[in-house]
Amino acid sequence: MTGGTVTGDGDGGDGIRTFPFPVDLSVCGVGMQVARMGDHTWHADAPLRRVHRIDFHVVMLFSEGPVRHMIDFAEYEVGAGDLLWIRPGQVHRFSRTSEYRGIVLTMQPGFLPRATVEATGLYRYDQPPLLHPDPAQLDALRAGLAQLQREYEDTTLPLSLHTAVLRHSLTAFLLRLAHLAASSAEAARRQADTTFTLFRDAVEKDFATNHSVSAYADALGYSRRTLVRAVRAATGETPKGFIDKRVVLEAKRLLAHTDLPIGRVGVAVGFPDPANFSKFFQLHAGLTPVAFRAELR
Repeated sequence: MTGGTVTGDGDGGDGIRTFPFPVDLSVCGVGMQVARMGDHTWHADAPLRRVHRIDFHVVMLFSEGPVRHMIDFAEYEVGAGDLLWIRPGQVHRFSRTSEYRGIVLTMQPGFLPRATVEATGLYRYDQPPLLHPDPAQLDALRAGLAQLQREYEDTTLPLSLHTAVLRHSLTAFLLRLAHLAASSAEAARRQADTTFTLFRDAVEKDFATNHSVSAYADALGYSRRTLVRAVRAATGETPKGFIDKRVVLEAKRLLAHTDLPIGRVGVAVGFPDPANFSKFFQLHAGLTPVAFRAELR
């Protein structure tokens, strides 16, 4: 897709260019397009391999991969049979090294009626942009997209009827896509909950001897990135922050409720060097271990 106009040099003063839906390139000027990926350009001058925004929806169904695509500063690796759903206003960037193969659907905000927009969750920015349909879902989505493309390219109907048919076909496709997106989001939440629960239990068991995020990730069979996402989703903090908080809590308990020497308290929470323990505790508690104990007595 090429052509269109640019809505300015940036959006919100951040210098990121925003490209509008290229209505002039659509068949009969309707508010959607279906085409093969390849020359994926919203504007003749658009540097798509640099960060930019679009003010319309894009759904890409990939026939080949892997492709790495950035959306809102997160990198997504897409394989054959996967979909990317980019919503209006999201910052994104095409890969500099990958070839894009598959079908791309674009649609202008306002092309579908409000009831359809709500039913299909077009503006659910909380849902993941990367979708992995199972074989049955993929077959249905491919069939729906192929039907939509046939209707889009068929200009034998009067424009009003052509537009009505496109809206119905597009709605059917988007309802399937929305179901997949909602299911994927729920599955991701369940996985994050499970991952965090396993991490939390492991920290509770081993925090006195293990302060390493990578070690916990390896022991649980997760990548460090997966662990970071799960812990952040559950607690709003990093795995390292979660571990440190648990270590500090235990140190405070021992300082407050036992007469163990400061060095022994440090050893009990994984710091054989008293100086390192004192530095760590002061960083997180705002007081040295000695001062903290003195305040409670």
